[in-house]
Amino acid sequence: MLQYLTQQRSDLTIDKLRSLIEEKKQKIGAGYLTEQGALFLVAADLGISLDQQRSPLRISDVYVGAKDVTLYGRILTIYSPRQFARKDNTETTKNRTMVIYDDDHSTIKIKLWDNKVQVPEEMGLRPGDMIKLSKGYVKSGLDGKPFINVGMDCQLEKTKEAPSEIPDLNAMTRTIENVDSPADNIIIEGYVRSNPRMSDYRDSRGNMSKSLQLQLFNEDGTKSLRTIIWNVSETRLPKVFKIGSKIRLIGVRIKSGNPQYGNGDFEIHGDEGTVLSAPEEQTDIETMTLRLVSIGSNTAGDRLISLGLLGDGKLVSVIIDKTLVPNNMTSGSIIECVPSRIFGTEITLTLNDSYIRILDEGTQFPSVSDYQTKISDVVASNVPYIIEAIVLQQPNTTQVNTRSNEMIEMTDTLVGDDSGEIRLIGWRDLGHSINSLALGDRIRIIGAVANNGLQGTPEITLKPYSSIIKINSKI
Repeated sequence: MLQYLTQQRSDLTIDKLRSLIEEKKQKIGAGYLTEQGALFLVAADLGISLDQQRSPLRISDVYVGAKDVTLYGRILTIYSPRQFARKDNTETTKNRTMVIYDDDHSTIKIKLWDNKVQVPEEMGLRPGDMIKLSKGYVKSGLDGKPFINVGMDCQLEKTKEAPSEIPDLNAMTRTIENVDSPADNIIIEGYVRSNPRMSDYRDSRGNMSKSLQLQLFNEDGTKSLRTIIWNVSETRLPKVFKIGSKIRLIGVRIKSGNPQYGNGDFEIHGDEGTVLSAPEEQTDIETMTLRLVSIGSNTAGDRLISLGLLGDGKLVSVIIDKTLVPNNMTSGSIIECVPSRIFGTEITLTLNDSYIRILDEGTQFPSVSDYQTKISDVVASNVPYIIEAIVLQQPNTTQVNTRSNEMIEMTDTLVGDDSGEIRLIGWRDLGHSINSLALGDRIRIIGAVANNGLQGTPEITLKPYSSIIKINSKI
């Protein structure tokens, strides 16, 4: 605003304007005016209307209180609509946020209200599209930063032209190597080298939500950053999200890392507005063949949770809509399927867009015994193991108080083979299969995941798809 005023009058300088601002504040009285409020009055005394600065503005020139703002920008992210009750009455209202950027990489939030909430769908707007905004007004957000309110009179239009060239999403994209300081509203690209993980958590409003956690690597795998997308919706994720995929995160921020969870370097954080895309995204999922080596006893509602063995020896969790399950499907069945989603090492088959059938018993395919691991070779990872062992201790069940102050059952025992011994753990209902074991039983543990215990040595824990089979049982 100061710069704008000096452009209108050659006799004005920044220092002179600051002096006039202080003089105005003293005359009006302390506590009644901010510096910006005083500047509006100074401008009026000088015969200059700040409303003349109508545009097109650059984002970096936008100030709180500006009216009839016109500017150009390219869309970075589009958030989903939100509904909430007004403080002054019982009525509900809707809003949603878009973030745009311009030629100098400055960003600003645009807030759409009520009947403007559906404008992105009506106009077919997507990240990367150029828009022109007219007759917006600028308010201050809770963080003190300006944002543009899109009310009844404000207009949005899709355009291909702007007063200056605004880079496209490709030109705005950074790589892992280029992360050297905190930043907001950026685009970053990297590679998924380890299995991504979805977790449930309770947000600041007390609602249950999901987070996506993964390590994002540079191309040669020498540098990685812990990455978390909060309040993520699975519908916004690519259908195929494999380990080794190259992905782009649009609309994330870089913050200092937490040494508790990594090397203390920077971390990538996103939210429900973040777009996760694969530059070479696979949209058609090909037919897969696998052997079901374990069907979990603890199923999730209308889904069957199982473990599958691929032809290359990799183990994947397979979540199947129960209405799709063939009557003759058992542990050991070889199936042909078309999943609806591939997420790391998790394959999902849903009723509307998946296919499954049992193949003949004569089909040549690896068996579970071909991919067993010795206890001495077990290391902490999220990869399921198949282990053949003998029960060395009578199973024991104890009550454990969790961080959320919930008392849950934990059952454990010690198992061993000719290479060593390891603790086997089952939480809640998963401990029942351990409790049924007797000292000296020879068993095959299918689908246990290893982590480091309190003593720093590996332990194996049962998962919903895990099973324990007496060695004389046929798989």
